[in-house]
Amino acid sequence: MATAADIAHIACVVYPGYDALDLAGALEPLAMLSSSVPFEFYVVGPSLEPVTTKVNASVVKTVSPSFGQSIVPTHTYDNPPEKIDFLIIPGGMMFLDPIERQQPTIDFVKKTYPKVKYVLSVCTGSVILAQAGILDGKRATSNKACWAWVMENCPNVNWVAKARWVVDGNVWTTSGVAAGMDGMFAWITQIYGEAAATVAANVIEYDRHTDASWDPFSDAWRTTDPRPQEERTAQVHGVMNAPHVSIVNHRLCITMETRADMHLAEAS
Repeated sequence: MATAADIAHIACVVYPGYDALDLAGALEPLAMLSSSVPFEFYVVGPSLEPVTTKVNASVVKTVSPSFGQSIVPTHTYDNPPEKIDFLIIPGGMMFLDPIERQQPTIDFVKKTYPKVKYVLSVCTGSVILAQAGILDGKRATSNKACWAWVMENCPNVNWVAKARWVVDGNVWTTSGVAAGMDGMFAWITQIYGEAAATVAANVIEYDRHTDASWDPFSDAWRTTDPRPQEERTAQVHGVMNAPHVSIVNHRLCITMETRADMHLAEAS
């Protein structure tokens, strides 16, 4: 196991459509820690041009294509930092597009992973790890709203449905979006100790969850651990044919309006 002294170079990957909170939530605890721990931090993207969180304009009834933020990479996939000790992979809206569009990111992660000491994915960032073959035979988790799609596209992973985060060796995967903060705090606790994690959490006034099995969203989305391939396929088809789902480019897209309707109906 690597120690605090071994972690000096931290990088994140970004790609068009990455989720802002996936990235920012995971980075904020590290930013607080950096006041006492010397880090070199890098942002690696397809090019040095700003990378936006904006979704494709053809995507409807989810996030407005005009709403988004951009981040400027410090390095590119073809010219990465010389050393990366800890790699962070945010998720995003890749479930609305053919997975092949993420191939440059997948290739970079696959090439880089053998050199890192730790990797942490947030939300559907685990799909990038899975497509790179890094999660083959490993335990992992992902966003519960996209659970059926994740299992359908990544069948070689031992997916854990009820988990805020999962650790298998040097691979950390977290559940959806905000779960990246809890996963990162857990990683900080393991590497730098409970006191360091507590101070960082108190500075940003975050009430962290320290139990990796805490996952009310697994219940909300009725997710289950993997079943045989034919059952998973049937589940995906059943969800896609349900009235609360839109299909965009033949991909699964659960609308925000309907998510609210579903929860209101359950509460009544």
